[in-house]
Amino acid sequence: MGVKAMLPSYELGFYALVVTCAVLYSGSGIFEASRDSMNRKAFRDGIKPGWHYFGRKMDVADFEWVMWFTSFRNFIIFALSGHVLFGKICSMTVPQHRAVMYMIYGLLAVLGTMGLVYLMIILSHCLLLYSVALAKQKWLCYVAGLCCLASFKVEPFGSWQSGFVTGAFDLQDVLFYGGCTFTIMRCMSFALESSEKAEGIYSIFDLLKYNFYLPFFFFGPVMTFDQFHAQVSTRELRRKDDEMKSIRVNALLHVGAIVAVDIFFHFFYILTLPSDLKFVNRLSDWSLAGLAYSNLVYDWVKAAVMFGVINTIARLDHLDPPQPPKCITMLYIFAETHFDRGINDWLCKYVYDHIGESHDNILKELVASITTFAITTLWLGPCEVVYIWSLVNCFGLNFELWVQKFFQLGPFAKLEAKLSGAMSRRIRAAFGALNFWAIVLYNILALNSLEFALLVTKRLLVMGFPVSTLSIWFITYCGVQLIKERERILAIQEEEKAKVE
Repeated sequence: MGVKAMLPSYELGFYALVVTCAVLYSGSGIFEASRDSMNRKAFRDGIKPGWHYFGRKMDVADFEWVMWFTSFRNFIIFALSGHVLFGKICSMTVPQHRAVMYMIYGLLAVLGTMGLVYLMIILSHCLLLYSVALAKQKWLCYVAGLCCLASFKVEPFGSWQSGFVTGAFDLQDVLFYGGCTFTIMRCMSFALESSEKAEGIYSIFDLLKYNFYLPFFFFGPVMTFDQFHAQVSTRELRRKDDEMKSIRVNALLHVGAIVAVDIFFHFFYILTLPSDLKFVNRLSDWSLAGLAYSNLVYDWVKAAVMFGVINTIARLDHLDPPQPPKCITMLYIFAETHFDRGINDWLCKYVYDHIGESHDNILKELVASITTFAITTLWLGPCEVVYIWSLVNCFGLNFELWVQKFFQLGPFAKLEAKLSGAMSRRIRAAFGALNFWAIVLYNILALNSLEFALLVTKRLLVMGFPVSTLSIWFITYCGVQLIKERERILAIQEEEKAKVE
């Protein structure tokens, strides 16, 4: 109820005004803190010389972002440009064999980048999981796959395998663990899909073609084997109307996002500021809330840029890859919170939906979510922060269902039925605002630190009560109403589209 309920335009305008003013006010506080802390000794490692003519230094605390545009930039341009040209030639000359050509290019690129020993390690895991797939037993596929994943994420097995890779360069560890762990997830998908195949099993070459598709190899996203196999096996390569225009527009948007982030890092030190808790503790509650929220938005932008660039390459190869994650600004539900939609799709298909089924049963949902987050913990690498992050997010996901079931009980259902659609929407938005901040507080654990997350929680819920707590809750409520309005418009558009079709 309340999904398509319409609110008065003046009410929505008021909500938009409140959110805009709050963002500007919070942003001004972060800007002033960044300007005042530019030359602090504690921030020397995180802030480096930048635009001297503007008198600004740059926040370089994010290793991944700096890596992409310094040491990894030339590799990205060279390898992916070569793949695009190679893929174009293959799609024009031998479209029926393009998957084999992609595999050969990917193998050569991995060999040239990481060496023969690394390639042998990858191939040995592929061969092992292919052998397990021959038994066509799902439980065996899960056990073997998770054991292989643990061999890269649990010490001393990870260091033992990485020790075989000779040479030393800045990206060796990143590429080693990225390529290995994504390989295991792909091999598990292959094994699980093979176990469901009615007759026979897919060949080892199908697995190699799937795993060594270069754009996905080192950093994902994970595209399940059934989807990849169906798409690369298509011989008639036809593009949809205006598809190339859409690809060009998306490419320009990603370039624009990269420039915007570079500008942002010169004026807002959102990644370096949380490293000094004494300094951050002097910020206002509004600035602190904005700082926590900005970290989540930035991480989404980073994921959207990385997967967006890779997806653009894949779309040029006539694939339909997993979409970039949904913006955290548009989220107030734990079930939609993910920064890697490929991993999320993988987990949903093979674990969460498989165990939870319709997600209506509380016990099944609990088992499904615990299992999903256990595998996610292994995927991220077991450690204290990851344990806490998994625990609180697993709780949040289940708590949503518990609250939903509670308010579906007779008395509450009858009470809501008596309310107008608009009022029901307002009440649900109030609960959604609480959920929104739960998502923020739970996820800055992994993005920043446990200490920073505890500081933000203490300031907003304890020391800031009641003025800051209720004010931020109201502003978040206004934001959730704007999200719901967008969802309402999209629901109407989809309904009209379905009628036309």
